Amino acid sequence: MDPITLGKVTTALIPSSMAKPTGGAGEAAQSFGKLLSQAVDTVNGAQQEADTAITRLAAGEPVDLHQVMLAMEKADITLQLTTEVRGKLVEAYQEIMRMQV
Repeated sequence: MDPITLGKVTTALIPSSMAKPTGGAGEAAQSFGKLLSQAVDTVNGAQQEADTAITRLAAGEPVDLHQVMLAMEKADITLQLTTEVRGKLVEAYQEIMRMQV
């Protein structure tokens, strides 16, 4: 069983191919959009995994309780991380908007 670490969650949210944009502003904007889309898909996948595990446990199927708890915690951690990143992005946007030109 693999331990859940912040590094793995961060790596799952930010693929290495998306970490360094290589083109101009238009390509960077597309890369950023893809990055956000992939991050949301990752969080959604973790949430669906946890929901499936909970449903199987509630239906009485043979499921290890610790696997269900791990899926729930993984979903919770990815959601918390995404929420924190969103908060930092909003804060950065607001800071940019306060700058005088």
